[in-house]
Amino acid sequence: MIEKVKHKGWALAVLAAAQFMVVLDATIVNVALPVIQKSFNVTADSQLQWIVTAYALMFGGFLLLGGRLADLFGRRRLFLAGTIVFAAASLLGGLTQNLGQLIVCRSIQGLGGALLAPAALSLVLTMFKEGPERNKALGIWSMIAAGGGAVGLILGGILTQYASWRWTFFINVPIAVLVWFAAIRFVPRSLPGHKQRLDVTGAIAVTGSLMSLVYALAKAPTAGWGSSTVLGMLALSALLMVVFIMNELRVPAPLVRLSIFKRRNVAGGNLLQLLMPASMFGMFFYLSIYLQHIKGFSPTQAGFANVPFTLMVVIVAAVLSKKITKINPKIVLVTAPLVITAGLFYMARLPVDSNYWTDILPAIILTASGMAAVFVTTTMVVTSGVSHEESGVISGLLNTGQQVGGAIGLAVLTVVSTTVTKHDLAALHGDRAAVPAAMVHGFQRGFVVASLFAIAGSIVVALVIKTHKATAADVAQEAETEAEALPAAPGV
Repeated sequence: MIEKVKHKGWALAVLAAAQFMVVLDATIVNVALPVIQKSFNVTADSQLQWIVTAYALMFGGFLLLGGRLADLFGRRRLFLAGTIVFAAASLLGGLTQNLGQLIVCRSIQGLGGALLAPAALSLVLTMFKEGPERNKALGIWSMIAAGGGAVGLILGGILTQYASWRWTFFINVPIAVLVWFAAIRFVPRSLPGHKQRLDVTGAIAVTGSLMSLVYALAKAPTAGWGSSTVLGMLALSALLMVVFIMNELRVPAPLVRLSIFKRRNVAGGNLLQLLMPASMFGMFFYLSIYLQHIKGFSPTQAGFANVPFTLMVVIVAAVLSKKITKINPKIVLVTAPLVITAGLFYMARLPVDSNYWTDILPAIILTASGMAAVFVTTTMVVTSGVSHEESGVISGLLNTGQQVGGAIGLAVLTVVSTTVTKHDLAALHGDRAAVPAAMVHGFQRGFVVASLFAIAGSIVVALVIKTHKATAADVAQEAETEAEALPAAPGV
């Protein structure tokens, strides 16, 4: 229950602005990564990746708990708290003096996002009546969120080049302050739900398990797969995952009801949403480094170079949303990952001396088109035929899977890329002139591995997911959950 909304339009604008800030932060930092690397004298990509990974793991690991907290303590209250946490972490992130401090701040940002995002979406869903009114509101929400991705790429380049990379964090502070005060004025209060125990143990166990896994993958290229550190972290990851599963099976109010995965489309759809970001996050991470370190692009040029991805996602998603009722969604879900695969294979042939228009842009168009098709169709298929309450839980799982899959995928690609680059340099006795070629060779192998994740996604759909031709009701259901998944899509 929420109090009567006097200014729905303003309330929607405030909530969408907060989501814009969260999406903006993801892309704006990507563009600044090479400059941050130089500023802190970071020599290994396996260390740099934690700027992206820490945010994704904390966001994904605590997203479901954030949704539960919003129901328990009130949605507006948690929205305001998440905004404060996000703003404070952004301010501290801009003031950091070393990589370790920045990674901690990025983790806190992720936690703030996990509190803010589900509360914001829940407020939108409760303020607007189901049907055309809600669909229109979510359409506006989605467009603003997607706009945050494009603005982040451009603004990140401009701020990094003409001010400082620190302003890619500071920019969140005035936005958050305006959002906070506007929320007090326009966003309605919601009454707390029925009292129930929070599954804090589950949230900590699953997040700890994933962070241990990613840390082990990040350390493997330097410490070796047989080192006590790597083996110990892998063992800890497995132990914490067992704790998480046992906890979810016994607590009365689990973070995730594991029985929900008995449904083929839920299990297959979530696995697909885990695999697709795993294939895509590394592309943006390494493409940003390639454009600035190898090609000599300025941060602004690198930002504009990535904008076509966001534009293609918006265009394809808009077109497909109107046509999906005439297409069997399984055909889309089998084909779209293969389109992504084609784009990644194209990127895997990237030369040291490339041409943006012929060597990079075609790959961006292919991967963006495939990712948009996967995103729109998976949400519809997974939520089709379930209750509104269940669709909220499942949407949260999809968003969580995207963040976690991206973090794990980036870690795997970093292992591959770093190993290949080090091997090439060792064979040439560390010749500095060979560094660009060795780095690009590592990127190429990373893109090949990324394409394998996409192929696996297509196979999962073929073997697990069962669909029928979409109905108008299916599309309406998809529209209600589309907004929650959008911000997690790489590059958006």
